[in-house]
Amino acid sequence: MESTGIACCARGAILPNLTSQQYHPTALASPRAGSTSFISPKSLKASSLFGESLRIAPRSSYKSSKAPKSSSLVTKCEIGDSLEEFLTKSTTDKGLISLMISMGEALRTIAFKVRTASCGGTACVNSFGDEQLAVDLLANKLLFEALQYSHVCKYACSEEVPELQDMGGPADGGFSVAFDPLDGSSIVDTNFTVGTIFGVWPGDKLTGVTGADQVAAAMGIFGPRTTYVLALKDIPGTHEFLLLDEGKWQHVKDTTSIGEGKMFSPGNLRATTDNPEYAKLIDYYVREKYTLRYTGGMVPDVNQIIVKEKGIFTNVASPSAKAKLRLLFEVAPLGFLIEKAGGFSSDGERSVLDKVIKNLDERTQVAYGSKNEIIRFEETLYGSSRLKVAQPVGAAA
Repeated sequence: MESTGIACCARGAILPNLTSQQYHPTALASPRAGSTSFISPKSLKASSLFGESLRIAPRSSYKSSKAPKSSSLVTKCEIGDSLEEFLTKSTTDKGLISLMISMGEALRTIAFKVRTASCGGTACVNSFGDEQLAVDLLANKLLFEALQYSHVCKYACSEEVPELQDMGGPADGGFSVAFDPLDGSSIVDTNFTVGTIFGVWPGDKLTGVTGADQVAAAMGIFGPRTTYVLALKDIPGTHEFLLLDEGKWQHVKDTTSIGEGKMFSPGNLRATTDNPEYAKLIDYYVREKYTLRYTGGMVPDVNQIIVKEKGIFTNVASPSAKAKLRLLFEVAPLGFLIEKAGGFSSDGERSVLDKVIKNLDERTQVAYGSKNEIIRFEETLYGSSRLKVAQPVGAAA
């Protein structure tokens, strides 16, 4: 059987001229404040979200979406490609293409609503007890709708609706998706960058699987620019798409390696009060004059490692400051993006992609970064690192 291959031209390309035409996605009314219930996808209409911009294909078009195993895919993705061009070159799985394009449509609309949302108060509380702003609920609704309209998603769940929702897609040949609709929603009102995170697993299971089982993962970043950063299992690299004025996604960057550089983003610093090893690690960063780059939002902090191609993000637990990041909705998808970009992830002992997701609300500590930074993280917290190759006897110290 021939193997799948891909070649990507990453840097030095000149982007086509951008148009000045302003994009105005369809505006939606916010969900009723105070409601935590999820509206059945079957009651939603495509026109209420995407208008004519979403390509809604009949379910039958995906029955034979995958190419025969004996076929080969040799393609060249280029800077300047549209999202559709990139995906078509990168995979023969039409179902996965449909899903990633549908999610891109939702991210477009979320970006517009984040820019125009009123964030003056708390709308309701989700079933985990977290405060939830109205814009969270809207993003949540948009993403569930997008997954339904893709026709290839069997089950989906979100951090705001942490129960499996049947999206109507096939179990065999379809996908299951877990997402955090708006990570960092508490800093929307201060106009900080926030984002969406999602992971895509094959079939109909979101528990009893690992992050390494994902076939794709992505995040949408809503800041001065709106970007869609994604990775696919069978092609190298993590790929950034920029939302242009006319509403199209354009391929602008590939990241295939994360190098060394003194930049750190330390989350959950309160854990340093009773986790001396974490305090020691933070002291090292300060003493060695690392540059502090921390926003309080996981998406922008992890995205900067991919964009800058260096750095370390940490979020460590302690007896009094328990781990709060969710493995399914946040940690595993971002771990997939970081590792596809050439970086490493760790919970202190192993890659987060190797952790079995036992339940939807499973929490974990995590670090993302370059190889040497993850080695330092593991050695400082636990005394040794799985990534450090032992030197042969007689080797120089």
